[in-house]
Amino acid sequence: MSLYFAAGSETTELSPADLKAGLTKALDALGRRNKVLCLPPDYTRFHSHAGELTRYAWQYYGDRLTDVLPALGTHFPMTDEEIGHMFGEMPKPLFRPHDWRTGLVTLGEVPAAFVKEQSEGKLEFTWPAQVDKLLVEGGFDLILSIGQVVPHEVIGMANYNKNVFVGTGGAEGINKSHYLGAVYGMERIMGRADTPVRRVLNYASDHFARRLPIVYVQTVVAKNTAGKLVVRGLYVGDDVECFLRASELSLKVNFVMMDREIRKAVVYLDPGEFKSTWLGNKSVYRTRMALADGAELIVLAPGVREFGEDPGIDKLIRKYGYRGTPKTLEAVRDNDDLGANLSAAAHLIHGSSEGRFKITYCPGGLTREEVEGANFAYAPLDEMTRLYDPAKLKDGFNTVNGEEVFFISNPALGLWAYRGRFAAA
Repeated sequence: MSLYFAAGSETTELSPADLKAGLTKALDALGRRNKVLCLPPDYTRFHSHAGELTRYAWQYYGDRLTDVLPALGTHFPMTDEEIGHMFGEMPKPLFRPHDWRTGLVTLGEVPAAFVKEQSEGKLEFTWPAQVDKLLVEGGFDLILSIGQVVPHEVIGMANYNKNVFVGTGGAEGINKSHYLGAVYGMERIMGRADTPVRRVLNYASDHFARRLPIVYVQTVVAKNTAGKLVVRGLYVGDDVECFLRASELSLKVNFVMMDREIRKAVVYLDPGEFKSTWLGNKSVYRTRMALADGAELIVLAPGVREFGEDPGIDKLIRKYGYRGTPKTLEAVRDNDDLGANLSAAAHLIHGSSEGRFKITYCPGGLTREEVEGANFAYAPLDEMTRLYDPAKLKDGFNTVNGEEVFFISNPALGLWAYRGRFAAA
């Protein structure tokens, strides 16, 4: 087990040349590899710099890099336009779509007793360690799992083996892992590298996936003092150390610990990145630990036109809505359709305010009736954009018409928490 490259700090700004040099140093240390697969995230993680790192790997290996499998999870496959924007001049025939319904291999099952222990007795089911069959049947002597470590609502810190078991996994594993995180409690998970969901995935890595030649390439991305996104860290290794090093840095640069609560927040969702509430509800779960009881969260969502990234999940969100943990758990017990899709149930819990604060969605492609049917408040996008202009607001506290407003330009890049609430979680 090795750490092949590590560089980063709270003030580091790695240039494209730095990233290429760091990755090259790591790949040199690995020795010659003859058939390489890359697992980058999809377009929803464009800011991870995984696109350019995948391109550097392709430039390094040439025709020995035979396949790129974006870790879609249950998201829509990437379009040719998205592939071109994220990966540059890489040949389109290299890219393979992940089939999370049928294109899978089950490596093993995490025992129900272990899941029960991690859930503090709340759940008792086995967890299937599934991956895209390409990882197992492709004959690769190197699998590069590339992505960004950042606070995450389901697992605490994104990436590492989540990119493998969820990003290239199947419906059952994705559903159960999401549900485990939701039932355990998001406030107890976010921003932490060691969580029940992570322990389940680590069990799968340790017991079932050792024969897969996986090396992890992890970035940490944050804004600098000028408001520009920069790479603060790059860590490359074949075990948990690279993830833990990246998590430690991410907690310092992506976590905004606040001394007072927010009464009104305005979050902007870039239309190129956020097209559904499934993704757009990062605006909810990345801020809810900072929002006061009775606060209002206004979500400016010009690109949001649906609820779920998958038609089946979209239908479930529309049917059951974001109504909080007790009602969602009741719906899971009483309804076979939601009980069979625990990922959707977990998402409904994550996207709710639990009745503590008001969520006002301002979407570009959903009607008032659709938004209110999902149990959000609605306001017209053009009206709210004129009042809270993202082009004029700065990240953090602003004063708008005498009112204090906390603005967030991209909720995917951080986690905000009131110090007292985080300590109590």
